[in-house]
Amino acid sequence: MKQEYYFRLKQLSVGYNGRSIIKDININVRKGEIVTLIGPNGAGKSTILKSISRQLARIEGEVILEDRDILKHSFKELSSRMAVVLTEKMQPELMTCHDVIATGRYPYTGRLGRLTLNDEQKVDEAIRAVHAEELGTRDFNAISDGQRQRVLLARAICQEPDIILLDEPTSFLDVRYKLELLSILKKMAKEKGITVIMSLHEIDLAMKISDKICCVKGDHIARYGRPEEVFDEPTIRELYEIDNGFFDPTFGSIELPRPESEEKVFVIAGGGCGIPVYRKLQKAGQAFVTGILWSNDLDHHLARHLASEVIEEKLFEPISEEKIREALEKMKACSRVIYAGTPIGSMNAGLKQLVDQARKDGKLEI
Repeated sequence: MKQEYYFRLKQLSVGYNGRSIIKDININVRKGEIVTLIGPNGAGKSTILKSISRQLARIEGEVILEDRDILKHSFKELSSRMAVVLTEKMQPELMTCHDVIATGRYPYTGRLGRLTLNDEQKVDEAIRAVHAEELGTRDFNAISDGQRQRVLLARAICQEPDIILLDEPTSFLDVRYKLELLSILKKMAKEKGITVIMSLHEIDLAMKISDKICCVKGDHIARYGRPEEVFDEPTIRELYEIDNGFFDPTFGSIELPRPESEEKVFVIAGGGCGIPVYRKLQKAGQAFVTGILWSNDLDHHLARHLASEVIEEKLFEPISEEKIREALEKMKACSRVIYAGTPIGSMNAGLKQLVDQARKDGKLEI
């Protein structure tokens, strides 16, 4: 039986002071899915998250958790089901990191707010989950921004929520902790069925961790779907208005514009060996031609963005005499020929002719 949607935004409009900035948001999320909002700065990603969490009054529409609008949940009930980690900096007075994390248990405490032994165990488990054991006794206001992110995530974890909202949770983290935090979220989603909705600037990470991607642009949602449906070059170019480079969906990377120069270099490449050469030439502003490549070659995916011209062979066919002649003709017009060290076998045996001719012409660089 098809799984029912767990969390839904229906014809939601969000904004400030009764004025909509994003209209007609329709998103369906299943339990345990990770949904990531992407888009340029100021697009309204934070506004959507604040409206979902009732920190900002919605303009129109519904936000439905299971089968009830969240406005029908009491704040106490909602706080036990939804955890929120936003970008605004907390500045609690005289609170250790342990104290801040422990506030995540308050929806479950009695009127006096005292933590039971079970609550303390939940706090300790959350601290271990984010590897923040060394921060427990430290003043929350005296730690780095990256450490604060880990502490606030621990607070959200010990709330034991059904859904967690995060606004740019990786912003202040170095690479190690970015990967660690996203791994924690993925584990929570897949093992505990916790639904995660967050915004990210790092679109390469969003590609790798998300079940669904929501593209926020202007006054509307530009696109919503699986990463493989959303992350294509035209969509990302339009979303971020990229006019000075390229988005490569294969590598999930943003590439600078292809180099331009009157003099050209020929790169004999294939099997991924050409990539470091292409990048070096691009940094130097040196235009280049490359080949002979198949369209499924790693080198081809980058070359199509950076090279002035790519000489291609048909998939699963040995390099033909026709393509060798074409490559030799292009080599004549180039001042240098760089052999990237691609291993030569039966399918690409024709590359040896290119290497031998470049050596004979005194143009070969290895």
